[in-house]
Amino acid sequence: MHHASSILAAAVVVATATLAQAQGAAPPPAKPEMMQSCPGLVAARPPFLQNAALRLAALERDQARLTYVGHSTFLIESPQLVRIATDYNDYVRPSLLPDIATMNQAHSTHYTLSPDPSIKYVLRGWADDQKPARVDLQYKDVRVRNVPTNIRTFEGGTERHGNSIFIFEIANLCIAHLGHLHHTLTQQQLNEIGRVDIVLVPVDGSYTLDLDGMVEVLHALKAPLMIPMHFFSAYTLDRFLQRVRQDWDVELEQVPSLVVSKTTLPAKPKVIVLPGH
Repeated sequence: MHHASSILAAAVVVATATLAQAQGAAPPPAKPEMMQSCPGLVAARPPFLQNAALRLAALERDQARLTYVGHSTFLIESPQLVRIATDYNDYVRPSLLPDIATMNQAHSTHYTLSPDPSIKYVLRGWADDQKPARVDLQYKDVRVRNVPTNIRTFEGGTERHGNSIFIFEIANLCIAHLGHLHHTLTQQQLNEIGRVDIVLVPVDGSYTLDLDGMVEVLHALKAPLMIPMHFFSAYTLDRFLQRVRQDWDVELEQVPSLVVSKTTLPAKPKVIVLPGH
């Protein structure tokens, strides 16, 4: 057993060294305002992910771990062990207490009025009186910021700035959580978001944006890695996957957790499905 562990450790060291050598491709040209927002995309080479066997190992300083908890909640972990829970609520929560909780208010499954008082930072994606929430937090090796979007009201109207796309800058990666997105994005919003490496995307196609609209958003963001959320059932997820297979490769993972770094992003955009609902 000890011998097998040594072989695995050596293999990881070799793979890491190989990836380090593979680094260095110039990022593609982008609008200046987008480049200022997030790090540019580095061309990648496989292998893409380290999952199951290594998912509980300590993270290297260029790695982030994403675990799909369910609904719209992910646990995102940084190399300095900062833990973030997205769309933190009273129904679906990670087993670990986060340092940072982000929330949106479209439905009660995306926020809580009584977050655990031990959470260091509770970040609301909305403000009062339809004013935009403004979040820009630096904590250890994590930066969290937001881009406000509108949501539909139950009466069919529009609540301005009722949702936020939260952007997490971790380990030279830019991760965007679209929240409860109800509309396609303006050029100004795209510029504010900047270049995205990973997008966490609601794919229900009804409560949030319809499928064609969401695919339009994904094309506009151009993230190399797209991870579905907010799909409720296998039927809803399959409907989304059938639609996006026209444009991108799709890969199904067996475990809800993955470790990713800039150098291991796919060379061409891919949808990765983590098990959950």
